[in-house]
Amino acid sequence: MSSTDETHTSEGTQAGFDPKLIEPYIVRDPQALAMNFAKAVENIGKAASQWIAPRERGEIIDAVVEPAGELVKTMSKVAEYWMADPKRTLEAQTMLMASLFSAWTRTMQKLAGDGAADSAPASAKDKRFADEDWSRNPFFDFLRQTYLIVSEWAEKLVSDAEGLDAHTRHKAAFYVKQITAAISPVNFVLTNPQLYRETVASHGANLVKGMQMLADDIVAGRGELRMRQTDNSKFSVGENMAVTPGKVIAQSDLCEILQYEPSTETVLKRPLLIVPPWINKFYILDLNPQKSFIRWCVDQGHTVFVISWVNPDERHRDKDWEAYAREGIGLALDTVEKATGEHAVNAIGYCVGGTLLAATLALHAQDGDSRIASATFFTTQVDFTHAGDLKVFVDEEQISAMEERMKPSGYLDGSKMATAFNMLRASELIWPYFVNNYLKGQDPLPFDLLYWNSDSTRMAAANHSYYLRNCYLENNLVNDRMVLAGKTLSLKDVTIPVYNLATREDHIAPALSVFEGSRAFGGPVRYVLSGSGHIAGVVNPPDKQKYQYWTNGPAAASFEDWLSGATETAGSWWPNWQGWIEDMNNEQVPARKPGGGALNAIADAPGAYVMARV
Repeated sequence: MSSTDETHTSEGTQAGFDPKLIEPYIVRDPQALAMNFAKAVENIGKAASQWIAPRERGEIIDAVVEPAGELVKTMSKVAEYWMADPKRTLEAQTMLMASLFSAWTRTMQKLAGDGAADSAPASAKDKRFADEDWSRNPFFDFLRQTYLIVSEWAEKLVSDAEGLDAHTRHKAAFYVKQITAAISPVNFVLTNPQLYRETVASHGANLVKGMQMLADDIVAGRGELRMRQTDNSKFSVGENMAVTPGKVIAQSDLCEILQYEPSTETVLKRPLLIVPPWINKFYILDLNPQKSFIRWCVDQGHTVFVISWVNPDERHRDKDWEAYAREGIGLALDTVEKATGEHAVNAIGYCVGGTLLAATLALHAQDGDSRIASATFFTTQVDFTHAGDLKVFVDEEQISAMEERMKPSGYLDGSKMATAFNMLRASELIWPYFVNNYLKGQDPLPFDLLYWNSDSTRMAAANHSYYLRNCYLENNLVNDRMVLAGKTLSLKDVTIPVYNLATREDHIAPALSVFEGSRAFGGPVRYVLSGSGHIAGVVNPPDKQKYQYWTNGPAAASFEDWLSGATETAGSWWPNWQGWIEDMNNEQVPARKPGGGALNAIADAPGAYVMARV
């Protein structure tokens, strides 16, 4: 019999509820608790001062159109539907009250010792409610049931509301998730059994430390909350991250080109060029020697080149997609040819770096530039029809507001994009850290992936505006409407072999979206689906034996049909990709040193541009 359904029977005690469960919640030293509460409030005041001060000085001007305004405007449209008709209003109220009454009845039966009234263990449905007292303590059990009922009711109001356009419904569903994630009883001291017990046991010392951490994080964000997700002191780029040996062999105002030292006596004749996203930094592919895709490629005999994008500032305000294509990918291809003497390269594009690479390939097709002989895309969208929850932030009004926000500085602050990405998984990337840091007062554990995630980058105004409008808003690339360098692009002109990798749990580039984009190219496409998500599904070294991947040939028919007939293979997709590369061209040449005989090293990898932090 488990602890969650254990009953206690003794003289004067009813079966089903043990009064001893209340003991950890009884305050034993109210004076100490009151003193620490006072200290916590003092630290809240410090945090508030740090937030207000830069606004009073005019250093931070909060935008007029913020997510809160969008939320209110969107949810009001849902409310209008249910309140426009008294019958619908009564229906909505009745649906909620009936469910709440059922939960109350089960709680009263549980207090009376009726074991049949026990609800399912909380941890079985939602890991936020893993603590035993969410099920065995009637008070917290009722809070949990009430929260889940209200959350489901709110989601149903959105899904059942008629007359909403698809974008408004998508936004409403997204905002409901944000609201319900925020008001979860897990996020408050008095309604979270674990927090309550810890606060009583420490006499509130956890809140004192937590509020001090809140103030420190606002200071670190220069007036904005920069919530720490990991112990940043444990990591340093160039020392224990991004340490694969190499050199910077070319540089422009927009990027540095890195070439890595060989680790084999011979290498593949065709070099490998990696185009990473500029939203975040390239070393996600070189986190450490054990997880590094770059190091693994070097060990497989690739001559690896990587673009390290600059962290833009006001000088880069007018750098648009053409600049990133010409001064980024174009410079990299010129550099590869000078350093190796090779005209043909294999190219990889990751996320938005892949979208840029796809557009550049279409441009090259019109220019007669055949230097890229094959393309690999990691979690890349070219068709944004099914682009996921990021589309919530994209409509004419929101993009126009963002463009106005970028005008004074010439860029979008990296924290804005980081917040948007975190909101996609608020229950995992925001609220657990809020609880752990500020309510428990615990320092986060060191985690290299979260360090990289916090190392955000700015977005040049012209480039970011072009991307949002042409891809998310108008979906021009897949519809042969994107204009780059004065030419209208068509992905059907891209006839080189393509390896198109999606990840099954991706919340940024959904697997369906990547699948649909596979149809846009004019040549052979191998669609591969990896387990896990946008990062872990890509950064998955073979020796870890984690996750799996699915293969089933071209992206024909529907995604569901492709998946139902796909072959599942345990472990990493990396060897499958290596086999695809070697099947195209396995010719070997002596290993190449960075720069060859034509280019001198400017600096050691990972270079200077990746070091800039915001």
